[in-house]
Amino acid sequence: MSKFYEIEPKLENYWRSIILFGRNVASYKFALAKALYDLKDSGDTVITLDKLAVPFAKHVSEHLIICDKQATSASSPFLSACRDFNAQKITHERLIDLTVQNGFKYVIDAFHNVHEEELPKRFFIDERKTKGGIILTDNFYRLGEQYQYDNLAAETEARWRLVETAWELNVPKHLIQIDYKEESREFFADNKLRRVPVTAASPSLNGYQKGRCFYCFREISIDNNHQDFADVDHFFPHDLRKWLYMIYSGWHYIIR
Repeated sequence: MSKFYEIEPKLENYWRSIILFGRNVASYKFALAKALYDLKDSGDTVITLDKLAVPFAKHVSEHLIICDKQATSASSPFLSACRDFNAQKITHERLIDLTVQNGFKYVIDAFHNVHEEELPKRFFIDERKTKGGIILTDNFYRLGEQYQYDNLAAETEARWRLVETAWELNVPKHLIQIDYKEESREFFADNKLRRVPVTAASPSLNGYQKGRCFYCFREISIDNNHQDFADVDHFFPHDLRKWLYMIYSGWHYIIR
């Protein structure tokens, strides 16, 4: 079976393979990806851990409010620090110190590992021993110049929500029936056989389709103000759902 990025080996698809198929034992890869989005325009190539810790801890702390389970392990000093910060038991400065100490132990090493092997393209180099942080590569900055870059942050957030929902419900993520609340922009599990609008859930689908229309393969946007904004179709007619539900583990949608 071809790897996700081999069919269309573009930088955004190497990045998507990390977000979609990288190992999930904690949500840290999502937080690291979002932290790098935040720091892209800082002008710094060397990102020290204390600087990286600010957006990294922010994203994890915010998600702990949404879903308290952010890892498969029973305990984590870093997650405990984020919970204490949310409860106003420690200061922001203390949170950053604890993030530097405990937050990056595994995620920096594992970030580029997909299906138990290293990606052929790297977006940063680990220089914690010599520079006290990471060095962003040209690949990362070229990624920021791609048409699909503006979609990646929404795709990362959507994937994060799906994974943490699976952990919270203690079921395999591929078995979850996911729905989306337009008014609150929240994903939720739903097994009712009812028809709902699904276009707003496009961030969770776009990465799998590599930012292209399912029908004509044109590049699309998931920003509803963009001229290339795409709708979402049912892969099968909705009327067939009650029959397919008996033999199908989940309901699939496609972006056009």
